[in-house]
Amino acid sequence: MLLPFPTPSGDAPTIAWQAPAWRALADEAWAQAMAACPQDPEHHAEGDVWTHTRMVCDALVALPAWRALPADERDLVFAACLLHDVAKPPCTRIEGGRIRQPGHSVKGAIMARNLLWRAGVDPRAREAIVGLIRYHQVPFFCIDEADPIRRLAQVSQRAQSDHLALVNRADALGRICAGQERLLENVDLFLELARDQGCLRAPFAFADDHSRFTYFRGPAGADPRRQAHDDTRCEAILMSGLPGSGKDTWLAAHADLPVISLDAIRSELGKRPSGDQGAVLSLARERAREHLRAGRSFAWNATNLTREIRGRLVDLFAGYGARVRIVYLEVPHRTLLRQNRGRAAAVPEAVIERMTRLWEIPDATEAHVVEHHFVDEAAGWRPN
Repeated sequence: MLLPFPTPSGDAPTIAWQAPAWRALADEAWAQAMAACPQDPEHHAEGDVWTHTRMVCDALVALPAWRALPADERDLVFAACLLHDVAKPPCTRIEGGRIRQPGHSVKGAIMARNLLWRAGVDPRAREAIVGLIRYHQVPFFCIDEADPIRRLAQVSQRAQSDHLALVNRADALGRICAGQERLLENVDLFLELARDQGCLRAPFAFADDHSRFTYFRGPAGADPRRQAHDDTRCEAILMSGLPGSGKDTWLAAHADLPVISLDAIRSELGKRPSGDQGAVLSLARERAREHLRAGRSFAWNATNLTREIRGRLVDLFAGYGARVRIVYLEVPHRTLLRQNRGRAAAVPEAVIERMTRLWEIPDATEAHVVEHHFVDEAAGWRPN
């Protein structure tokens, strides 16, 4: 894995890595923003976000558990520590005289995805890093939740638990605050729970796809080991991916099904992508209901880049007893821009840029089946 920044060797002395590496990073725009970003002194008496980040990374590389990892895993965990608070600058608010950074984990995952995608990092490695950033605070509070097993099962679908605990432990050690011992105790309890539930280095195991899908749509406190009765009647394929990622091409080659295409409906109704989409969505949803009422499998083709948008469609499909399959497609940044320019109705690049600021890749908690297809121009489609 080639990361767009230096990473330390697992057996190199910490001090030998520090000075040249931090000098190389300090000029990055995201690092400068972090250096200018204050933190609340109650939880971060060490000062700004960049100071905290350096302390976290230094704490990580001193941990024997990090040094014992294979080289590629060390890189993943280090990158997550380096970028775990990258979104604190845009999330910073002053509320009641206190410094707050609400939502920085979610936004940080999206920002890191953008940074690493544009740098050409392998998407599988990138998404492992992004998952660790998205959930980097979870071990601090998981054990105190009303249903900690549910939270652990959810997080384990995106982030490897032992890696997540390393990021979280370094986050606790790389700060000056009261209550540090309690934070570290909660990391240990998170690790113990993950071992007990069999998801320390793998996702939580469900009886089958339908049981997993039903569990995450059900109430807290449900038994994750229960096998749900599968009464699905048809399959609904939900496409997801940025404009120009090849969704039409994939459907033509892999799915001999009726397709509800928002682009096609816009053309049919004479609507522009930038205008009011109410009529387009209304007609698309009615056509979906026709297929669903008939128990007929179909595909829904649109960008569907956020979990919220996908969730509304999954609710519709599942409400009629459909088995939901999300197919996510991705191409390298340079390829996407070229393919988009070659489309009959190219999307303005400024619009694509705005889309990437909301870009959430689907995970296994969202549907019965979630496929990730990443394109290597030499190898063609490569399913995850």
